[in-house]
Amino acid sequence: MGHRTNKHLGATVHDKGVDFAVWAPFAKAVSLLHWQEFDWKEIPMASDGEGYWFIKDVDAAAGQTYKYRITTQHDEILEKNDPYARQLTDSDSGSSVIVAHDFDWQGADEFSPVEKVKAVIYELHVGTFNKPDASTTGTFATVVEKLDYLKELGINTIELMPVTSMAMSHGWGYAPNHIFSIEAAYGGRHGLLELVKASHEKGISVILDVVYNHFYLETDLWQYDGWSENNRGGIYFFNDERGDTPWGGRPDYGRPEVRQFILDNVAMWFNEYKVDGLRVDSTIYMRNTDGNNDKHDLDIPEAWTLMNEVNELAHKIKPGALMIAEDNSTNSGIVTKEGMGFDAQWEVGFPHVIRDSLGITHNDSQPALQGVEWALGHSYTGSAFDKVIFGDSHDTAANGSSRLNEATTPGNAESLSARQRVLLASAITLTAPGIPMLLQGQEFMQEGAFNEWQMLEWGKTEQFSGIVDAHKHLIDLRLNTYDNTRGLVGEHTTLLHRDDIHNVLAYLRSDKGGPLDDTVVIVNFGAEKFKNYEIPFPSAGEWIVRFNSSWKGYNVDFHETNIRSVHVGEDLKASLAFSGYSALILSKDS
Repeated sequence: MGHRTNKHLGATVHDKGVDFAVWAPFAKAVSLLHWQEFDWKEIPMASDGEGYWFIKDVDAAAGQTYKYRITTQHDEILEKNDPYARQLTDSDSGSSVIVAHDFDWQGADEFSPVEKVKAVIYELHVGTFNKPDASTTGTFATVVEKLDYLKELGINTIELMPVTSMAMSHGWGYAPNHIFSIEAAYGGRHGLLELVKASHEKGISVILDVVYNHFYLETDLWQYDGWSENNRGGIYFFNDERGDTPWGGRPDYGRPEVRQFILDNVAMWFNEYKVDGLRVDSTIYMRNTDGNNDKHDLDIPEAWTLMNEVNELAHKIKPGALMIAEDNSTNSGIVTKEGMGFDAQWEVGFPHVIRDSLGITHNDSQPALQGVEWALGHSYTGSAFDKVIFGDSHDTAANGSSRLNEATTPGNAESLSARQRVLLASAITLTAPGIPMLLQGQEFMQEGAFNEWQMLEWGKTEQFSGIVDAHKHLIDLRLNTYDNTRGLVGEHTTLLHRDDIHNVLAYLRSDKGGPLDDTVVIVNFGAEKFKNYEIPFPSAGEWIVRFNSSWKGYNVDFHETNIRSVHVGEDLKASLAFSGYSALILSKDS
């Protein structure tokens, strides 16, 4: 289904000027509108007879603006931005900007992505992550200001919520206006280039959240050259019921030129911005008109093959790229080479299991820990790292819900119970099989619901410095920084103990096994404190406590149990003391 073309669409700067090319197969005529000397200069473009219009060697330069004037089959005049424009003067109603590809990477473009088993992701919304004040929006430059903080925390991968030109500059980014153009309010093309460069210089991979399941209805793409059927979207969209989504028009994945449009967009991210991966939003609404994994009569097979091509292309350009799907299903085909070909998909059930097990929500149909056991054992392909796991994300902390600490004690998100449970959720996320992800501010008890306006309260990093330190320690253990928890980056997980009455669960993570590798995680999901609780272990000997979430060094109000190590006898059992809502991580030195 792939459609490769030698045509360079958009504006291409070279020594003799600028070439322009646009796809408008039903247009009667197309002209270039080039802003010169305080007025638009109109230059007719030629047709190649295959639906493309072009003009070469125009006396223009980077930084100048342009549009296309399209005459439809009904002699209507449309002025449209270039779908391939790398920048717009304004995301809502601006003009296309000519850009030169002359950014100086100073070696940062040679960066190798963090390998999948070592990735620790931090989901970040540029507009709110580091806002200068409540009346403005954050930018790529303000994110750069906090990269040292993220590196010290242990984060090695940032996942940016959508940064393309959007319908509202303060939005989440999931209503894309132009998928090749970077949101001007965030700092535009140059700002994103600088952010990726700065991240790579600090050893941090950059993943972008992209949206291909729909295009915003009021975008220039809608009825681009005047043609449409059934009063729908025209050349870029399905023109029947397949074009409907809850958010906008669904692209026509079966039309070769639209497939190429999306493939070219993917290539741009890796070739021009040197990103290290993509998270593709709501793939289930790409592959099924109803967003339903079970309604096969509504499947869109062209979406499956397109995403397979997308992933093949991404890995060809950047081996080691981390490609993530948000599919909201348990369909293993999303992460197989024969299916869509993604490396991992969001495990959307994981945060609900966490909230249920912590008593924030409850599923009366099953014991709370049954869901945790499922999460520990579930895999799409047999690999521990084919899923991204998290306690909170922009979705779970919004859409009628709130952040985990706010949901624990509504109106008192800084309560002792909230602090304990946030840390417990992070401990599970960073020790369970999967690629762990934290939501911005989670590590310092940011309160409320996630939205596009609430700025992170960075003063909380001092107020809850102990909770931040706990996250640092957890990430260090997850990455085997001290060479004594290798099991946390291993493929193997074994359930050691599940007590539905007392809400205690223990599991073993391992790679090759043995001392400094086998890592035991004990989690008390209940409020009860234990003095002598028997837990089975995989081997006898002295097991060292590497992490105790109830340590008073993390918070003076915690009810610490003074435990440094435990001796496991030949019966492979040991009695431990641990606090309510706490986690212990143990491994052996020898």
